[in-house]
Amino acid sequence: MITVENLTKSFPGDSGPVHALQDVTLDVPAGSITGVVGPTGSGKSTLARLVALQERPDSGVIRFDGFNTSGLDPRRLRAARRRIGVVQRGGLLEQRTAAGNIALPLEQAGVDGPQRREKVGRLLDLIGLTDKAAHYPEALTPGQQARVAVARALVGDPGLLLADDPTRDLDADGAAGVLTVLDRARAELGATVLVATDDAGVVRRIADDVALLDGGRITEAGHLLSLVQDPRSAVAQSLLPEIDAPKAAKARHDRLAEVVLVGFAAVGALLPEATSRFGTTISVVGGGLTRIGETPVARFLLGLSGTQADTALTWIAERGGQVQQRRTGPQGLVAACA
Repeated sequence: MITVENLTKSFPGDSGPVHALQDVTLDVPAGSITGVVGPTGSGKSTLARLVALQERPDSGVIRFDGFNTSGLDPRRLRAARRRIGVVQRGGLLEQRTAAGNIALPLEQAGVDGPQRREKVGRLLDLIGLTDKAAHYPEALTPGQQARVAVARALVGDPGLLLADDPTRDLDADGAAGVLTVLDRARAELGATVLVATDDAGVVRRIADDVALLDGGRITEAGHLLSLVQDPRSAVAQSLLPEIDAPKAAKARHDRLAEVVLVGFAAVGALLPEATSRFGTTISVVGGGLTRIGETPVARFLLGLSGTQADTALTWIAERGGQVQQRRTGPQGLVAACA
């Protein structure tokens, strides 16, 4: 749905231009949730404003459904902006209820009362706040206020929902509620969602695709589950459990291997079956389990003992496990095997 091609954006600085984005290229597939992750100052918010058509780039192209937005006249640009829902935290009107805040864009667009009430009711149900419809913002928790902001961004049925740092300053429950709403917007309304965040946990919870942004440049991008299986991936290093095991535990085994397993079948069955099939003792000496969305992912350091240890590792790899075999060096250090 959205393609960003060679995007560059700079701002005036005391000693010359400050480059916020440099030659950024990114695809956001239709119907996906794509996370752009990077530290403060990496250019995430600038990218979000450009994609929202709130600012123009110095160079490069933003395409919606194949159409180059840089060539749109003012009327068509306004029409394109209406297809984008921007989640604006902290923008709720204190004198209006939750329902009233969601309804505001519809009132401004001249939508009649029955249609407004129907749309607002559906969105209150989507965000799980039907019972808070008549509450004013001061009576809502920060997480509930953030969910109302998401609903207001969805009120125009946008094709793209853009959320810049949607969980900032929220507690764990509040953040989880917002991420659930973003996921439901994609699943139930068919919206394409672009989330900019400095929290890798947001990506782990809801994203299909991810791009790492650092110093205004994309350093890595792709499908999340594919990247976590690549041992060279920075995404894998940041999202998967760390491997930390005592050297003594490593030294007790004939073979050591770092293994990444993705999916219920792989995580639940591959290691027990390899143990039974090849008569090999397989112990987890480091690592752990996590989830990418609803998919379980394991990153283990395995210790294997038995004459068919190598065969067992090959068998695991042939069934989708990502295997890096290791050995214990002369000083007890772990070194990669060829």
